[in-house]
Amino acid sequence: MGRRGKTIVIGVVAAVALLAAGLLGVAAGEGPAGSSSARGVDVEGVGVVSIPAKATAAQATAVYREGMAKALADGQAKAQFIAEHEGVALGVAVTTVEDGGGIECSGYVEGEGFSRYVAYEGEQPDFGVARVGSSGASGAPAPAMSGAAVKGSPHVSHRPKGKHPAKKASATSCELTAELTLAYALG
Repeated sequence: MGRRGKTIVIGVVAAVALLAAGLLGVAAGEGPAGSSSARGVDVEGVGVVSIPAKATAAQATAVYREGMAKALADGQAKAQFIAEHEGVALGVAVTTVEDGGGIECSGYVEGEGFSRYVAYEGEQPDFGVARVGSSGASGAPAPAMSGAAVKGSPHVSHRPKGKHPAKKASATSCELTAELTLAYALG
């Protein structure tokens, strides 16, 4: 291969490398301290709240929103902890993503004792299905994420399928879990 051929090959390799670096811009955006790249941190916030075993739709939605508020506070506390330990200031929330949640119940089952897998008999809150973000920086809604990013449908229980059928309990205690993914800028 002549000199001209080698130059073309080197040019093509350089173009491919630059293209790959551009596609991996997310990783480059979280550069080391002191770099000129924008830095950020992504955290998961979780909020757990008691819910009546036979909640109405309005009650369930109100409890879910209380759970989201706790999840937001949890995520912000995690992001603040990370920022402090990195020696930087925590910036604004750039993205907030609703990840849904679930309801789990437990209680005393007559003749069997305590069970961790009791059926929830109330209405479902507005968990949502797909992950949809909102931009905290501009206030404009972010586009919906692709189907590959969807965590899944809301659920009532994390119990293993088929191993423990739902049981009727005489005294039932239920908890709703709400989940959020938050992305914060670091300064």
